[in-house]
Amino acid sequence: MTALERLLAVQEHDTRLDQLRHRLATLPERAALADLERRHAQQRAAGSEVAARHGELAREQKRLEDEIASLVDRAAAADRTLYSGTVSNPRELQALQDDIASIRRRIRTLEDQELELMEQLEPIEADMAKREQASAALLQEAELVRQRLTAAEAEISVAVSSELAARAEAAGQVGDDELLREYEAIRARLQGVGVARLVAGTCGGCHLRLPAVELDRLKHQPADAVPHCEECGRLLVV
Repeated sequence: MTALERLLAVQEHDTRLDQLRHRLATLPERAALADLERRHAQQRAAGSEVAARHGELAREQKRLEDEIASLVDRAAAADRTLYSGTVSNPRELQALQDDIASIRRRIRTLEDQELELMEQLEPIEADMAKREQASAALLQEAELVRQRLTAAEAEISVAVSSELAARAEAAGQVGDDELLREYEAIRARLQGVGVARLVAGTCGGCHLRLPAVELDRLKHQPADAVPHCEECGRLLVV
């Protein structure tokens, strides 16, 4: 077996390695995970807007609750004063009663506003809960896909390691470092294929049929010559 024929074995390993690396880069789980992460990010962004609106309404509700509580305390204090017997002047008593009535009217107005806010908050809180569930479901699905991706990557990694070891052994059997360097240079330049077999006058690398004159020249080359395809420049095993 010639060095070029041994080089074909190296090429076979390199082709398999390229296929494995392509498979690793294009695992469907990788695209699925990216899609799930994109959808989750969109869900979180939309949820943030809803949460911001909820926070705005909740702060307004808290303000109303605090004001109502303060007014309830004022009304209670005025009630105590009214019935304590410490005020006997009719005008002062009337003023207290008017103040209490005004406070209670204000309390009713604020309570109506609070009720309106609660009615606005209810669908927003339902929407937030729904979004949280959807977000959690996306995270759960993403985790399952991530686990499958990790398993697939591990499987390919084992195959790559095995192929690299076999490739190193095949390269060691070529016995011509200069030929290996030329093969690597051609392979890097020509889409991963540096050496090909000539079959029925056709280059196995570029799949073009060589002219008859070139085929005759290759046939009569010295035994130690290193043939190349005149169309693509790849090493040829004639």
